[in-house]
Order: sequence, then C-alpha cells, then structure tokens
Amino acid sequence: MEEAADGDWVVRPVTGSATGKTYRCPGCDQEIRPGTPHVVTWAAFTRDSDLEPWDTASAADDRRHWHTACWRARGRRR
Repeated sequence: MEEAADGDWVVRPVTGSATGKTYRCPGCDQEIRPGTPHVVTWAAFTRDSDLEPWDTASAADDRRHWHTACWRARGRRR
C-alpha cells in the first residue's frame, strides 16, 4: 500500500523477467517493452469495501503498468 496526495494505491513491482507483453505507460505514453522492470498499480479499495486492496482479480480492469520513474514523478506532472 502506498498513500499519496492522489489517493491510496496498491503498488506491485514487476521484474523484467516476469513480463512477456508490451504495455503503455500512462505517465509518459511510451511503451514498456517485455523484459523492462516496472510497477503495476491500482487504486486501493476503501476500508468499508467488501474487497481487499490486494484482491488483484477484482482490480484487473483498473490495473495500470507504469515505468517506475513515471510512477514516482506522477505528482509533478500537470
């Protein structure tokens, strides 16, 4: 779990060896190519939700793949 000005997030690091797909980073709109370490994030659910923040199956549609640097810099982007 990560608390930030833009909300609470579940952040999971992904090693480059664990990826076989190309993703598009929402921070820079560039590709994250297979083999590139990055993070997968999704908004944490509220405490009164029936779902747990780490319930990745329920959050599948909300997950986003970010370059690690883009994720860290998202608060500075306009």
